[in-house]
Amino acid sequence: MAEIEALGGRLTHVRDRIGRIIFGQQEVIDLTLITLLAGGHVLLIGVPGLAKTRLVETLGTVLGLAEKRIQCTPDLMPADILGSEVLEENEQGRRSFRFIPGPVFSQLLMADEINRASPRTQSALLQAMQERRVSVAGHYHALPQPFHVLATQNPLEQEGTYPLPEAQLDRFLMQIDVDYPDRDAERRMMIATTGSLDEQAVTVLSPADLQVAQRLVRRVPVSEGVVDGILDLVRRGRPEATDLPEVQRHVAWGPGPRASQALMLAARARAVLDGRLAPSLDDVVALAKPVLRHRMALNFAARADGITLDDIINRLCAPLS
Repeated sequence: MAEIEALGGRLTHVRDRIGRIIFGQQEVIDLTLITLLAGGHVLLIGVPGLAKTRLVETLGTVLGLAEKRIQCTPDLMPADILGSEVLEENEQGRRSFRFIPGPVFSQLLMADEINRASPRTQSALLQAMQERRVSVAGHYHALPQPFHVLATQNPLEQEGTYPLPEAQLDRFLMQIDVDYPDRDAERRMMIATTGSLDEQAVTVLSPADLQVAQRLVRRVPVSEGVVDGILDLVRRGRPEATDLPEVQRHVAWGPGPRASQALMLAARARAVLDGRLAPSLDDVVALAKPVLRHRMALNFAARADGITLDDIINRLCAPLS
């Protein structure tokens, strides 16, 4: 209890420091921090100019993480992300291979416009995101700890892009939709970023502190009611196992077991972020959309009837509200 209360106070300071740099996106900031506390990866979807890149840079500074950036383009190759082996010759004339690490060897990796990379290059991140290690030339190389991928995607410009496969989407703990800020926040942003003084991010936590927080999140107790609520929510989203006619008619495929795991960890992390000792069903409902949006797909009948994924998820959450 004392650890959770102490961590809650430090996380309040983290939110405050990030909020001085990123205006009008408090929900996005909170969801991203929840994902990092849960040890997961984030997919940020929003139009250009909504401070997605700045958020990642600010998080890296505030949390003391070594941050690197990949600008995804169609000609980006897997070796540009993972690294490669080069042949070297020493003074005695003996040749050997030496591995040169790529940008994936960081603690916070930003994959900007990830859907612009080819499927072959996108697949280079699959093993890194799941196993926290990469295989190059038959040798495994462990990634730094902690390791998180924060990827961005533009939902408007789809020409020359490659949609992420379901297997890779499932490895993101959350899909966070970044919307436009409100008028007051945009006004403050306009004034603060065009003047002579620009607020700078400062380090509040260290990578070791973040790892301690991640271990603490996994120790937070969860009641049987919340466990059953998560299972009911996820299993009702599968058309072959649900009793909801809307899901049977409109959902092509539903969330897998990773959705249950993600909801459990995220609910615990949300409670810790708020300084509470245990999660509730309200946490599950609040996190259902960012956790389930990229783990479900609608069929043609849903598009013809004007049904959206948010409509389906709202229906799934109704018994828990």
